[in-house]
Amino acid sequence: MTGDQIAQLTYLALLGAAIGFWVLMRMRGGFGQLAQYAAVWGLIFLGVIAAVGLWGDIRQTVSPQQSVAVSEGRITVPRSADGHYYLTLEVNGTPTRFMVDTGATEVVLTHEAARRAGIDTDGLAYFGRALTANGEVATAPVRLESIGAGALTERGFRAWVNSGEMPEPLLGMSYLNRFERIEIADGELVLVR
Repeated sequence: MTGDQIAQLTYLALLGAAIGFWVLMRMRGGFGQLAQYAAVWGLIFLGVIAAVGLWGDIRQTVSPQQSVAVSEGRITVPRSADGHYYLTLEVNGTPTRFMVDTGATEVVLTHEAARRAGIDTDGLAYFGRALTANGEVATAPVRLESIGAGALTERGFRAWVNSGEMPEPLLGMSYLNRFERIEIADGELVLVR
């Protein structure tokens, strides 16, 4: 259980206790009616806890997982619920989820993504600098054995590993410029070779 889940459950427990206290104070005289109210609020509380615990599954049903179509030199990526485009490419044979960022010059990996791709992150030299929305960060150049999807795989591709924190690896223009056309229409990002 993560810290966020514990915090959510603690909040719900406090909310349930407050409601229970209110019901007790309100119903001091009628214990039959109090039992009914307690049962109803208990069921509501259990329902909320179940909804919190199943939120990932509920969200998946309401907003299905993105899919990426790769065919004949074309990659089609649907827009995510948060408005961004996420593309999963294989980096050195390891599936890696990137946020497509046309404002980024290079492909930038997080420490974790680089490690999963077999890059020795402890031996990197962070002599590069990148300006981000959060300020300047140190970066280390790396040469990827491969990056891509299916037939659209690049070999010996230069990328960077970010020394700072970032939620997702960024797929910048150094990769996107390898396509003849980049188009955003009808909620899809289309990359065409």
